[in-house]
Amino acid sequence: MARHRARRQALQLLFHWDLRRLGPDAPPDEEEISLDRIIRGYYDSLLVSEETLAHPAADEFAVALFRGVVGDVKKVDEHITRAAEHWRIARMPAVDRNILRLAVYEMLRTETPAAVAIDEALELARQFSGEESVHFINGVLDAVRRELPAPAPRPAE
Repeated sequence: MARHRARRQALQLLFHWDLRRLGPDAPPDEEEISLDRIIRGYYDSLLVSEETLAHPAADEFAVALFRGVVGDVKKVDEHITRAAEHWRIARMPAVDRNILRLAVYEMLRTETPAAVAIDEALELARQFSGEESVHFINGVLDAVRRELPAPAPRPAE
């Protein structure tokens, strides 16, 4: 459950970053978007704990996913573009685009099995998007998964 919550937080961070990057007041240079400021703003916006009277601490896994996707967004978007026939990234709904980015990043750069990354992405789509998006995201992620090299067999114990 903690990893699912972290993925949900990473998605929300990516959504905020994506809107700042593509919105009407977007900075001319992506470097001007401070990831630290986005992270701080997100966690500062969460409810204060009655026990500690403080905002929740940043989830390390969520922040690592967020920073990883942003740092590798061009490569991640290339995979999505190849898999999403007839769809440009910029034309996809922002939520769907960032769910895809999160899952593709996990499949490419983490130890998370592709099946888990896809399942988590579908859960996020059910929570934050619609049923049509669930089918679209599943199709794109399955195509990306088929592009990836087969995982190395694990040694017998």
